[in-house]
Amino acid sequence: MKLFTLLHKNESHYTTKEIFRWLWRALKGNRLQASMNAIIGLVGVGFSLLSVWAMQRAIDIAAHVYTTNTDQRTALYWAVGLMALIILGEFAVGISRVWVRNILGVKAQNRLQQHMLARLLRSEWRGREAMHTGDVINRLEQDVKTVVQFLTETMPSVLSTITMFIGAFFYLLQMDVWLACITVGILPIFILISRFYVTQMRRFSRKVRDSDSRVQSLLTETMQHRMLVKTMEADNLILDRLSDTQTMLRGWVRLRTAFSVTSHLFLNVGFSLGYLIAFLWGALRMQSGTLTFGGMTAFLQLVFRIQGPARELTRLAPAFVSVFTAAERLMELEEIPEEEQGETIMLPAPCGILFDHVTFNYGAPGQQPALSDFSVDFRPGTCTAIMGETGTGKTTLIRLLLALVRPQQGNVSIYSNSTLSTLNSQLSPLHRCNFVYVPQGNTMLSGSLRDNLLLGNPLATDEAMREALSKACADFIDELPQGLDTHFSELGGGLSEGQAQRIAIARALLRPGSILLLDEATSALDTETERKVLENILSDHRRTVIFVTHRTAVINYCDQVITIGQ
Repeated sequence: MKLFTLLHKNESHYTTKEIFRWLWRALKGNRLQASMNAIIGLVGVGFSLLSVWAMQRAIDIAAHVYTTNTDQRTALYWAVGLMALIILGEFAVGISRVWVRNILGVKAQNRLQQHMLARLLRSEWRGREAMHTGDVINRLEQDVKTVVQFLTETMPSVLSTITMFIGAFFYLLQMDVWLACITVGILPIFILISRFYVTQMRRFSRKVRDSDSRVQSLLTETMQHRMLVKTMEADNLILDRLSDTQTMLRGWVRLRTAFSVTSHLFLNVGFSLGYLIAFLWGALRMQSGTLTFGGMTAFLQLVFRIQGPARELTRLAPAFVSVFTAAERLMELEEIPEEEQGETIMLPAPCGILFDHVTFNYGAPGQQPALSDFSVDFRPGTCTAIMGETGTGKTTLIRLLLALVRPQQGNVSIYSNSTLSTLNSQLSPLHRCNFVYVPQGNTMLSGSLRDNLLLGNPLATDEAMREALSKACADFIDELPQGLDTHFSELGGGLSEGQAQRIAIARALLRPGSILLLDEATSALDTETERKVLENILSDHRRTVIFVTHRTAVINYCDQVITIGQ
């Protein structure tokens, strides 16, 4: 791997202002936790500065520099007791910080994940997705976590860091004006260094996150197609690809780590030199008798508490880099525009669909359209079979029916016999509630049989579910160990393809829509079972049924047959 390739800069798609605006919107739902962390941080700063004063007072009492009206030993006991109370207060602050982080932090992360997933589910369907599933999952997990931690923990810590710096500076200013000014005077240098550091680390972090997403994408895809990999005996090929992808990831991590370690080395050398100067200054004053031993202890602690915020600011730089990278990756998920949102439009059953000279093209203008000048009327209450060779546009037709895509030319309308005025109502995502769709293949989700059926209708009763299963000829559920509450693994592990297909049909029948769209929905059924399922489905004349199929047996049940491509 060439060094130039690794160092190639990946320009950001967004300005700094756009990223800050997005983070500000993301903060709105997490202000409670951010406020609590800010308050806890400020209380912690108060205890920290108070502990410096208490320690200085205790040492000066022990050294007979600080005199009181009470016995010196008693005064020392009281001073140490005060230190113990402050330590307990610091313990309480630490516990509160952990509690808020663990309890409210998970809630905040869940909230942002739900928001991002909802945004993805409501976005327009693009067919060929630009992002791999593994990459999307990586963003929903790792990048969401990074953003939430920054907003609820890192940002509040900035307030306490600045407060600590100001408090320690004024405390030190009362003890030694020159040293306080010298200590603060080095901050502009660190700010300039941090600016260069942030620029470089942001580039490295983006490369690391993208490489990590590629690793997860490969793992996800391999597990999804594990059977294919095994039957193709491609184990070593997949492992080699994973090794190459992981090598790329390690290369970027190595470069980022080397840059980070080198940067921190220079910064720590500067901080250590400043601390040694402060120690020498204090020792000389103590030697000359202008500074007590307790004052010397407080002196060094205050210098450390001034340098501490400066150190924290340098540590904040990687946090800003990480959150900018994470925010960019989440903002990219929101680039796809949302579908039309609003109140769903349910028409009286049965409904019809009219295609009027529809043309749809996935590619650029001038390419062969997937569907060209297509006209057909799926009349209410009728049964239609859609047939045709592979690649003639049957899948495109399904996507148009479900309003997943819109035609470039022509119009798709939905209407009802009882509401003829809706004849010119252009089909939109708001009409999707009128459709009952059974996709081809195994669409079982992990979980119980009940969970799968409730996807069709969350309010369905056990009686309704059993009735739907009976219509789908899925009476085999009575033999399952726990009936409706039987649990299945991914893709209905333990069920045959035919059983999974019948459950999918039952799930669809629970939906209230009056247009039943079946895409090769009986392909895994034997002839007799298919006949029974079709007769049960077609016995309900309130539905308009559309079959997309290659099986000629279905034709016998249809009022019309549409062959695409002729």
